[in-house]
Amino acid sequence: QVLLVESGGGLVQTGDSLRLSCAASGRTSTSYTMGWFRQAPGKEREFVAGIRLSDGTPRYLDSVKGRFTVSRDNAKNTVYLQMNSLKPEDTAVYYCAARAWLLTVRPSDYDYWGQGTQVTVSS
Repeated sequence: QVLLVESGGGLVQTGDSLRLSCAASGRTSTSYTMGWFRQAPGKEREFVAGIRLSDGTPRYLDSVKGRFTVSRDNAKNTVYLQMNSLKPEDTAVYYCAARAWLLTVRPSDYDYWGQGTQVTVSS
């Protein structure tokens, strides 16, 4: 079992930055892939960014490329999502998730989920 706890969300203005953290505990492994997803009201949960813990390979949703950066600190069992130049359309609950090996974009591929953290970007 893997426990994931997100933190760092909040209310910001357009153009501001936030850094989300996802702390993992339990049966963690560098063979895992960590994903960041978001879900806005009335919309489906979507992949935002992910990273392979083994080698740091990242993957991003096209609309966040150049603005968001995913990183990991394996010694701290923590994954980060640095979000810059935030836009109102980035407003959502952000979740981190974990799965073994493959860096995929489908929420159903991920086995473990955090409780989510709210990010609200005002215009």
